[in-house]
Amino acid sequence: MSTPPKPSLLIVDDESAQMQALCNTLEQEGYVTTGFTSTADALAALRQKAFDLLLTDLQMPGMNGIELLNQAQAIDGDLVAIVMTGHGTLDTAIEALKTGALDYIQKPFKLSVVLPVLERALTVRRLKVEKAVLECRVLERTEELKVANRELEAFSYSVSHDLRAPLRAVTGYAEMLLTDYLAQLPEDAQRLLRNVSAGAQRMDQLINDLLRLSQLGRQPLSRQQFELGALARQVFDSLSADCAGRRIELTLADLPPCAGDIALLRQVFANLLSNALKFTRQRDPACIEIGGRVEQGVLTCFVKDNGAGFDMKYADKLFGVFQRLHRAEEFEGTGVGLSIVKRIIERHGGRIWVEAAPDQGATFSFTLPMAQTE
Repeated sequence: MSTPPKPSLLIVDDESAQMQALCNTLEQEGYVTTGFTSTADALAALRQKAFDLLLTDLQMPGMNGIELLNQAQAIDGDLVAIVMTGHGTLDTAIEALKTGALDYIQKPFKLSVVLPVLERALTVRRLKVEKAVLECRVLERTEELKVANRELEAFSYSVSHDLRAPLRAVTGYAEMLLTDYLAQLPEDAQRLLRNVSAGAQRMDQLINDLLRLSQLGRQPLSRQQFELGALARQVFDSLSADCAGRRIELTLADLPPCAGDIALLRQVFANLLSNALKFTRQRDPACIEIGGRVEQGVLTCFVKDNGAGFDMKYADKLFGVFQRLHRAEEFEGTGVGLSIVKRIIERHGGRIWVEAAPDQGATFSFTLPMAQTE
């Protein structure tokens, strides 16, 4: 294990004997010292190498300690300075603290006083250096994220335009064959052609879901206060209109006002209620319940159904992209919808979880910020 380098001190005092005595004393205490009686020579040395601490006398001919401190910190912004002063110049020492010095020590020096001051100054110096390193890393990381976002946007553009062009051709030609030449095709050919058309439509839906998922991280939230229950009712009515011939019973409890992006939260209810309607397809009646509660200032909302449910040992996979717990032949879908829901809820500062059992339905619960009262 390598030994850490000794702290380096730049000591400036126009009295040569005093400067040399301080250098010798601190050398014996484990410091590396460089002393000057000239402020110009001290600044020249600072331009050549880095020092941990600057100890400067206040009263010096030509350039006083405050002026030296200003010029030294212009060269090295992380340099920590301590001023040395006699009893008669205490007010000037306080002025130096206002200028940027960390501390001061009075002449004549006592080693028991000087050493703790130096230790505190070195701690500040280390923290300043670490802060600068962290800020540099943050800037680098920010630039990396900007590049990644630009690449993601370019990919999204390519998906939405370049990849969709051949997909539209496949879908279009398949539909033309099914419309214009169906009677001339053998039954097996018709079945294969329908599979091609269905596969192309499924791929188009996957592209739509992936684009929506990628945009969620960049889309700014437009927060407002609104009635959560009214939003849930609107979404359910729009979806249940496509379920003609089914008996669907909705229980909608009174929900408190919510604060969030109404467009994104409409997507949350659309995805959760669409799933509830899909997985209760074999139930008569299909029972769906929307409710909520407030505990310790946190609003928890849930969407419950009496549908197919699933084994909870797979619950950790449910919110991943392309994760499905049922066969496509049983229930359609791309496996992206719940990933979208999770991302929206987390962007609102909430969390989402599920409780379910095979053939006993599922309950999706999520937390949201409550509306602020006047």
